[in-house]
Amino acid sequence: MNQTPLVEMINIHKRFGGVHAVKGVNLDLYPGEVVGIVGHNGAGKTVTIKALSGAIPCDEGEIRISGEKVSIRSPRDARKYGIETIYQTLALADNLNAPENLFLGREIMTAYGTLNDRAMENEARKVIDRLNPNFKNITDAVKNMSGGQRQSVAIARAIYFNAKILIMDEPTAALGPQETAMVAKLIKQLKSEGIGIFLISHDLHDVFDLSDRVAVIKNGRLIGTRRTCEVTKEDVLGMIIMGKLPETA
Repeated sequence: MNQTPLVEMINIHKRFGGVHAVKGVNLDLYPGEVVGIVGHNGAGKTVTIKALSGAIPCDEGEIRISGEKVSIRSPRDARKYGIETIYQTLALADNLNAPENLFLGREIMTAYGTLNDRAMENEARKVIDRLNPNFKNITDAVKNMSGGQRQSVAIARAIYFNAKILIMDEPTAALGPQETAMVAKLIKQLKSEGIGIFLISHDLHDVFDLSDRVAVIKNGRLIGTRRTCEVTKEDVLGMIIMGKLPETA
């Protein structure tokens, strides 16, 4: 690829006391690309990505955003660079509706200093309609929504505030087939808008369906990154289990 990567993570290290959890990992991500990150529980994939989200600052290494070296020490730093994280829990307030969740902590106010509910609902409808035109019940409490609709709210919240880089942690965990298909459609929509996505998933079917490249991390080390169309699920399982790159013909 000739274009500048949205993200470059170079020689990332993270230690917790005597445990060297991440050991010199290198990852990159381009506009409109999905990179799947896979590995066993405890392999280091989540810690690596948390260094990008600002949840766990790295001990060594460099992060570049659109070619510029940056310092990410907190989630606020990450958001400043257009990085948003959608955790498996979605971090939604169940008793609030979609507009209230979308603007939680960043509410639109009237000239009189009161909440501008109409403006927030209108803005929420615009961004959610862009993602999921069939989702109309946005004023229901989030706890009454389907898993796919909840994902829509979480993604809408990220992209409304101009995310260029999305980190998605197990986005289809605990979803049924229909809702999984809807989330897959959302991810393809985001790709078409030039947003880059790091997709952490245990589901190799998801990774192969949605990712342009797949990165395997084992025991804190990057085993390798391959174009998804050039490897099989068996190749990737071998990388996860054995820590070996697939043999090339």
